[in-house]
Amino acid sequence: MKILISDNFSARGVEVLKRYEQFQVDQNVGLKPEELKKIIGEYDALIVRSETKVTADIISAATNLKVIGRAGSGVDNIDVPAATKRGIVVMNAAAGNSVTTGEHTLAMMMSLARKIPQAHSSLKAGKWDKKKFMGVELRGKTLGIVGFGNIGKIVAQGAVGLGMKVLAYDPFLSKEVAARASVEVVSLDEICTRSDFVTVHTPLTDETRGIIGEAAFAKMKDGVRIINCARGGLVDETALYNAIKDGKVAAAALDVFSKEPPPPDLPLLSLDEVVVTPHLGASTNEAQDQVAVITAEQIATFLTTGAISGAVNMPAVGPDVLEFLRPFLALGEKLGRFQSQLYGHSVSEVEIKYNGEVADLDVRPITSTILSALMANISDRVNQVNAAMIADERGLKVKESLERTSQDSQIEVVLRGDGGESQVTGAMFGADDARIINLNSYRLEAVPEGHLLVVSNDDVPGMIGRVGTFLGDQGINIAQLFLSRNRKGGVALSIYQLDHEMDGTTLQSLAEVDHIRSVKQINL
Repeated sequence: MKILISDNFSARGVEVLKRYEQFQVDQNVGLKPEELKKIIGEYDALIVRSETKVTADIISAATNLKVIGRAGSGVDNIDVPAATKRGIVVMNAAAGNSVTTGEHTLAMMMSLARKIPQAHSSLKAGKWDKKKFMGVELRGKTLGIVGFGNIGKIVAQGAVGLGMKVLAYDPFLSKEVAARASVEVVSLDEICTRSDFVTVHTPLTDETRGIIGEAAFAKMKDGVRIINCARGGLVDETALYNAIKDGKVAAAALDVFSKEPPPPDLPLLSLDEVVVTPHLGASTNEAQDQVAVITAEQIATFLTTGAISGAVNMPAVGPDVLEFLRPFLALGEKLGRFQSQLYGHSVSEVEIKYNGEVADLDVRPITSTILSALMANISDRVNQVNAAMIADERGLKVKESLERTSQDSQIEVVLRGDGGESQVTGAMFGADDARIINLNSYRLEAVPEGHLLVVSNDDVPGMIGRVGTFLGDQGINIAQLFLSRNRKGGVALSIYQLDHEMDGTTLQSLAEVDHIRSVKQINL
């Protein structure tokens, strides 16, 4: 398998990849977009940092690409929807530079409080102007943190250690977790009205773009100080400039910008109150080694075992979890393939019901596997990564439900559409014994393997013998037989596991045997 590294990448990460004999690792830095597009079709994996822009145009040419690894946290240089649509996993090393970015944020905050860069430049210029650089203490001040992920937590830890009062705004942060970190959970408005320092640590999305802007500044105290070491665009640069000029904001520290590098005439760069660094948040030797090693290990594990970690467009499944999920993924794949061949009509709705121990797991990978197997015959680009997106594109309604009433782990897949409803339930008995236990209300215990013949017939004497004789005359051996019926003298359902596949003519001849209502061949 071929892996392309298109940006600067730590040698330690390259070493990890080169341990695998099945990998060919090419490092080609500084490629122009047209150059990357020309060669990307050869590669199974692409590793980038922030320089390479992985656009939809590049992805369209990546005919063999299975995974994109971002050696860092942000993926705004990767068209994730385009990758997802093509079934390409996008991974990042979100935690690899958390410590160094958190430390850089604290350093920027101290620089603001004590005007260290300005004093340094003044002294280097031969001046000794102590009065000009009067600062403020951090102890006793209030720090407002917008976004309380890994980096936000590290900043909070440092700020608490400095004796600061720490507020945090994060819609998914519980009061219990915050209390353990000595942090108070507040609204965004309270961050604005109560904070002496404000730092942002969220991804850049349509919802977070300009989250610290004109409206936020209007609510803040006079003399507030702003820090952004996360993503350019989170702080509205024009609004920040105006707030500094108006005296609302005393100072700001920026490591990131809406456009990088920022244009020389960016108004903020002309202000003495603004401390800037050229996107150095992750620029430590330790961080670069760490994100490279994390990314390399994620890519290698995915390509060799299928285990997913650090993915931004698919639930993360580590090797241990994958091993536990593997039987259920296999069962889900069998049920999806079974239904896709059994139903034979247009499908408008898929309902997947999980019952028993499996309902306690993160079932999203199983659902993706089922959808992928269901739609494998309608799209050659469908896989576990893009199955949900392709289903949505086609207007397919997907429902999930979780129950814990069964002692065994059960997965039920129900299709609804032009042909009415079709239901199949599979169960795991132990780690490796998968069975189909219910098919359209018929109870049985069929092994979902090999060539299966599903026969519906009138429940009259001699039918098993007739089918067996017919198959024997055709030289087809029965490996196993699974029987059920709805009531005595009603309709019986049988699943024959055969040694060989039947051709279409033979299948049609069997369907014409007296008292047989339907036959369907399914290959698993």
